[in-house]
Amino acid sequence: MKTIGLIGGMSWESSSLYYQIINRTIQEKLGGVHSGKSLLYSVDFNEIAVLQKEGNWEKLAELMIEAAQKLEKGGADFIVLCTNTMHKVADAIEKSVSIPLVHIVYATAEKIQEKNIKKIGLLGTSFTMEQDFFKLRLLEKHNIETIIPNEKQRADIHQIIYEELVKGIINVDSRNIFLEIITDLIHKGAEGIILGCTEIELLITNEYTDAELFNTAAIHAKKAVEFSLA
Repeated sequence: MKTIGLIGGMSWESSSLYYQIINRTIQEKLGGVHSGKSLLYSVDFNEIAVLQKEGNWEKLAELMIEAAQKLEKGGADFIVLCTNTMHKVADAIEKSVSIPLVHIVYATAEKIQEKNIKKIGLLGTSFTMEQDFFKLRLLEKHNIETIIPNEKQRADIHQIIYEELVKGIINVDSRNIFLEIITDLIHKGAEGIILGCTEIELLITNEYTDAELFNTAAIHAKKAVEFSLA
């Protein structure tokens, strides 16, 4: 079993999901009382959120690189960045270490292609929805077209993520906003929906919608298990 290096804390709510999914999946695969070998470097999310708001991606890249290098020195065999938004600096992280980084878009695209889906709706932070690091990678590397919500919807999603979900707050009215946006994206041609922020799973599951959901946190965590056991 390889040791997974987790860069977490963005937020710790989603990092705890990664930890649970990884260990439960390994136990399911290996039986007994098996659990995953992992190292977790958890950042202070407030520092990250402030830098994101300021648009200081150079400093954010430095912090992620520092975390990845510490995990490598600690004995990690590969890196898993437990957040969608910070994959904006994934290329910089990959160049800074000699161990692989398991990219969240790669893992998600694999599941989308299994369903033969060519057009997908994307929910996430405004950074993930509006910038190209997620959408362009889906298109150029995996030939998957992305539809995003309109400007007002994107603002609502971003606010709910940062004001509620990263704090573990689950609000029924916020769930209904998400469900309305999902319905709108489906009407615009989306064949499925990427839950492209690792906290969204706390709010939206197939208990509440019939849409084909691609939960990036769960997909990414299970891909980490595959790498660990390969």
